[in-house]
Amino acid sequence: MKKFRVWLVAILMAVGSGLVAPGPAAATPYCGLVWGSLMKTDAAMSQAQVTNVRTGQHYCFDRLVLDLNGPVAGYTVRYVPQVTQDGSGFPVPLRGQAFLQVTANAPAYDENGNATYKPAEPKELSNVSGYQTFRQVAWAGSYEGYSSLGLGVRARLPFRVFTLDGPAAGSRLVVDVAHFW
Repeated sequence: MKKFRVWLVAILMAVGSGLVAPGPAAATPYCGLVWGSLMKTDAAMSQAQVTNVRTGQHYCFDRLVLDLNGPVAGYTVRYVPQVTQDGSGFPVPLRGQAFLQVTANAPAYDENGNATYKPAEPKELSNVSGYQTFRQVAWAGSYEGYSSLGLGVRARLPFRVFTLDGPAAGSRLVVDVAHFW
């Protein structure tokens, strides 16, 4: 009985001090993200116009936001070998190892052809220096009711796309790109 107590004490001390570790745990996705990297699309057309583009950093991902002055309807977001300008098809040079073409099914001009979004610097819509995933955000244009931009990222990483209502009568098209797989 004394031997049993000695072994029990030894085992409890080993477990308590970390010498005996539990078996390997199943790998979980980075930050619990399970988005994937395939195209995300919604074919609806919007009556709203693009009014702004902005970015932000989060713990698990970098975020791109397109602001619209009404309800956002459709979009297409996908990895492409080269982002191209709307209408002309000219390439949009981007920094990074992978490129997302983000297209909102909404113009960046009103019914009279006046711009609702005209970036001061089309090649650098937002300063993303210091971001973990984003390398460059560039305007690709607005043509025949569609507005596109290029997003250069450090690698082909999982992303998600969703829409949010507000502020006020406006809405937002949101693209989050994970920092890791």
